[in-house]
This record gives sequence, C-alpha cells and structure tokens, in this order.
Amino acid sequence: MKKYDFQLFWTEHVDAGTLEVNPVNVTTQQSMSPTMKDFYNTYLLENARENMVFTQLGREQAIHGNTVEWRKFNTFPKALTPLTEGVIPAGQTFGMTKITASTTQHGDFVTISDRLELEAVDDIVLGATEEMGASEGETYDTLTRNILVAGNSVLYAPTISGSTETEVTSRKAIDETAVITPKLVNRAYTWLKKNKAPTYDGDYVWVIHPSQAFDLRQNKEWIEAQNYAQSGNIFNGEIGRLHKFRFIESTTVKVFAGANLTEASRNLTVKTAVSAGTSVAVVEAITADEATALAGRTILDASGNEYEIASASAGTAGNASLTLSASATIAKDAVLYPAGGGAKGNAVYASLAMGKDAFAVVKPEGEGMQMYIKTKGEIGGPLEQFSTVGYKFNHGAKILYQERLLRVETGSFYSNVDEEN
Repeated sequence: MKKYDFQLFWTEHVDAGTLEVNPVNVTTQQSMSPTMKDFYNTYLLENARENMVFTQLGREQAIHGNTVEWRKFNTFPKALTPLTEGVIPAGQTFGMTKITASTTQHGDFVTISDRLELEAVDDIVLGATEEMGASEGETYDTLTRNILVAGNSVLYAPTISGSTETEVTSRKAIDETAVITPKLVNRAYTWLKKNKAPTYDGDYVWVIHPSQAFDLRQNKEWIEAQNYAQSGNIFNGEIGRLHKFRFIESTTVKVFAGANLTEASRNLTVKTAVSAGTSVAVVEAITADEATALAGRTILDASGNEYEIASASAGTAGNASLTLSASATIAKDAVLYPAGGGAKGNAVYASLAMGKDAFAVVKPEGEGMQMYIKTKGEIGGPLEQFSTVGYKFNHGAKILYQERLLRVETGSFYSNVDEEN
C-alpha cells in the first residue's frame, strides 16, 4: 500500500490546535459527493481495523449510553461430604458478581492547506485518510491493551545460562536471556488449563511482540500459520502455533524500558567511588535541561539495586553529578542504568496469553469509529484556506475473568535496542 511523504509537498502548516473559526460564517453545504465520502469512510475504517489486534479477541458488548454492567453467577464447590441420614445440610449461598465499565471518547484530525491539496501530485485527502485510519486503529487497540496489561496474573520468564534456568520474581531482573521458549509456553498453557479457561476453537491465544516472535521462530517446534490455517480461520496478525497456542504478532504489545538518561547516553558512569554518601560524580556530560529532567528518576546498578535521583547538577564531561535521595555506596566505574524496564533498563515485553471471553470490548450504539472530512468550504475560514480529515470514537474494555488472562513478561534478543511504547 502506497505511503505518502507529506513533507515533500507541505509548503505551509496550519496548527490544528489553534483553529479559530466563527461557526456563523462557515457554510454547511456539502461540497464533497456522498459517493466520495463513503469511499473515504470505508478506506479509513479498513485501515483502522488492520491495526486492531487485541480488540478482535474480546467479547463485543453493545450498549446505549456510556456505562455497561456484566453479571456472572458465583460457582459452587463440590459436594464431596456424604449426607447424614435425617440431617439437612448447611447448603450454599447463591450470589453473583457485578462488573462495570464506562466508555471514554477519543479523536484526532489533521489540517490540509488549500495549496497542498491543489498543487500536490498525490491524492492528499486519500493519504491523510489512510494515515488517520492507521492512527485510529492503533489508538483504539492501545487503549484496550492498557486495560488488559493491568491484569492481576503475571508469569516472569526465567533467565537462561546454558542449560541452567533461574526463576525470576520481578520485572527488573528480566534480561535478554529470559526469552519465550516452548517450556514457558507449556507453563502458560498449564496455568490457563488449570483455571478452566475456555479456548478459541480448541486453542488458546497469545499476543506477542515481533521481538518475541523472533525468539520463538528459533525453535524447531514452531509451526508457521500458513502450514495449518484454513482460509478465513485465522486471526488478524496470526503468525503461528505452538503447544495449543495460536500466536498473534503486534507492535502494540506493551514494552517496558528505561528511557535514556541523557540525549547522548543511555547510561551514566560513576567517576569517583561513593562511600555511604549521596553525591555521585559522573563521567558523562549533563545539560541544564537534562539535569532538570533527571530529578525524581530512578536508576539502578548492574546488581539491580535502585537509587532515586533527588537532583542533578549540569556540567561538561567529568564535571556533572547526581544527588541521591538516600545514602549509598557505589564503586568507581560502576554503570548506572535507567529503571523502568528489566535488568540494566533493557526492554521487557508484556505479552498476553488468554482464553476465550477473558475480556469484553464495549460498542456504544452510534458512537463507534467515525471519520470526518470537512472541505475548504465547510471549515476553511473566509478564504477557504484549509480542509480537515479526522476521526472520533468511544472506547471501553474490561477484564471479565482474571483467571483467563495471563501477562507473560519476557526479554528478547532485541531487549537492548527496543524502546518503551
């Protein structure tokens, strides 16, 4: 599909956030034919749905309004104790659990100058619609992901050294050796099976990052999707199968990683040993803006010890320093890494393994994905200097069964290069 480089043609820019149009002076006459509007609308929605990987896995719940409530009956234990003749058993209390969710509204638009629209070689409205569709789908799916990744259940991949596996109990201990493996897949399957999670036509589903997919493909047990899937029987983004899991690949999978400590360096190096002190001189240069940004951030050493930066002093290479919130002892030449990801601040991938109906996606009546194209005559001001292309939707999602959703956090061969998303 063709991509457009708007910078090739954009000779002037209209700031969409500062548009001030007097509605009294804007004509409401539609200057774009219904046929063209239908075409652009279809194009935007098709591009949006291509990027909605998580959303396709949820139970759809239509509502009228902005709040929905689900109810599920409580289960009963097995009656394994024999009855005593003539004695009425205690019995059980019957009840239900209520789960509620509300929707939120999201949207965005882009302005297109009259000169760009008239002078550009390519169909600018079509290009803007394509990119808006991609943005809409990614936005919608990321909102769903953010709800799912906050689930209660997590499995951390063990670190691997040769044939030795070491269990990991926190995200900050995950390194690039803690990759997704067939054994880890079996552990996730066992967890879902023991929780009696229903399947999607016989298999569970696992949404993974492309970097995790790279690691999985190194295993001879991996089966590519084209070798088993029937026409129309695969999910959007499905790439393969392993141990009763169908794997879906998406860059939307949550990646946790520490942001670079300075623009020029991801890490900082201790210049002089610190003995039970709070002042840490560093080898690298720190600008005034970087010093301000470092205040309040958490850093860690190679052993995983965390330190909070109270403040930082700007300076050239060898003349900058950090002030820690608490006293610490740190060796000379020790490397300090950004916290927020795994070991040494590297990327950790929060993939999601799930059974059917683990979560629901709310579909508000009349408030789903909609696109808006305003022509120069509608929105372009007294001189009709710009048109706009945008989208709007209401979103809602909720985990219905915590026992059917497992967040599996791993490292990857690419952990030292991937950034947080």
